Amino acid sequence: MSVNWNKTGENNGELTFDIPQAEVKRGLDSAFKRVKNNLRVPGFRKGHVSRVIFNQYYGEEALYEDALNMVLPTAYATAVKEAGIEAVGQPQIIPVSMEKGKDWSVKALVNVKPEVELGDYKGIEVPKQNTRVYAKDIDNELEQDRQKNAELVLKKDASAKGDTVTIDYKGTVDGTAFDGGTANDYALELGSNTFIPGFEDQLIGHKAGDEVDVVVTFPEDYGAKDLAGKEAHFATKIHEVKSKQLPKLDDEFAKDIDDSVETLDELKEKIKKDLKTKKEEEAKSAIEQAAIEVAVNNATIKEIPDTMIQEDVNTQMNQYLGNMQRQGISPETYYKLTGTTEEQLRSQFSKDAEERVKTNLVLEAIVEKEAIKASKEEIDNEIKELAKEYNMDEKTVRNTLTDDMLSHDINIRKAIDLVTDNAKQVAKSKINDDDKSSDNK
Repeated sequence: MSVNWNKTGENNGELTFDIPQAEVKRGLDSAFKRVKNNLRVPGFRKGHVSRVIFNQYYGEEALYEDALNMVLPTAYATAVKEAGIEAVGQPQIIPVSMEKGKDWSVKALVNVKPEVELGDYKGIEVPKQNTRVYAKDIDNELEQDRQKNAELVLKKDASAKGDTVTIDYKGTVDGTAFDGGTANDYALELGSNTFIPGFEDQLIGHKAGDEVDVVVTFPEDYGAKDLAGKEAHFATKIHEVKSKQLPKLDDEFAKDIDDSVETLDELKEKIKKDLKTKKEEEAKSAIEQAAIEVAVNNATIKEIPDTMIQEDVNTQMNQYLGNMQRQGISPETYYKLTGTTEEQLRSQFSKDAEERVKTNLVLEAIVEKEAIKASKEEIDNEIKELAKEYNMDEKTVRNTLTDDMLSHDINIRKAIDLVTDNAKQVAKSKINDDDKSSDNK
């Protein structure tokens, strides 16, 4: 195969290649078989027209477009490989020569993967993470558990912040009721900020049986535009006032919360261990994010092809909508439920697309420089994990994803680990001082 690559821009060029006559013939044969059954030629039964009669009646050229489409994917992939380029996105195909009985010549306008000039990606300084668990952290967890297990008991005294009142209310604006402004036997926790600002505060200090005229003003940015900024009156009647009765913090409470412990001290120790694990995971994530961000900023990429950015947006959308569909929500239903459009979702994913592409390019460059390569065992484990995650058969996963696709994801994660594991945690003040020094140079 004759192949010629002519770079015409920073990340694009013209790839000219020939398609051998043998491949052309194969494409023509396949194209004829495809149209044969639907041919109508006077004097012949449908589907019984010979190739010779077809050529006489329509001309062999009538098959050229279909034939080219059939042989092009393999020919293009071979040409890209021989040219030694990394093509991205879909090429623009321009037939150059398609003469009968000769090799065909095709030109492809191709975008190529941009070159990455790596900067420092090892020994990157990141803010030191504190993974220590303090006594107050454990106390906060215990208090949250107490709040979750609190009982509501009737009280005769006036309501206070934190109490729950059962109310009827009817709202009006300029003396007219509005949609969503009326409810009966509604349980409202005072101080939860569930209602319009000021509503709950006006119910504090009242008892069961009281009737209160609550006056509030809807925020200017309120969702219902016909109510935004307007004063509303809510005729409110309090039926009940209940206060929270928190459980006593003792061994019995500990056993109620976690049946694997016998004492409060054991529960505290378990909470401490769980918090430690959580803080360590959060620290690792923070270090990873900070280190990768610096490594990407240290790298230089002159220009990123727009086709790569659009491919990233398409991938993000497909993954997101795919997750919705696995939950039984079709794209049409999603747009209807959220009140958004496909264009708005695309716009949302477009915001950080360039940064995502640049990050992936830098990580791929690190993979290449460090000669990172996934092992067969790692690929097999990846298939098992994906099968488990998506409740699929391992064979189905293996048939869906190629080894190259699986290796790419594994290698990227290895590059992330390499950058993260080599990062140095330092005091935030030192990083700030270094940044100021750089700015003054």
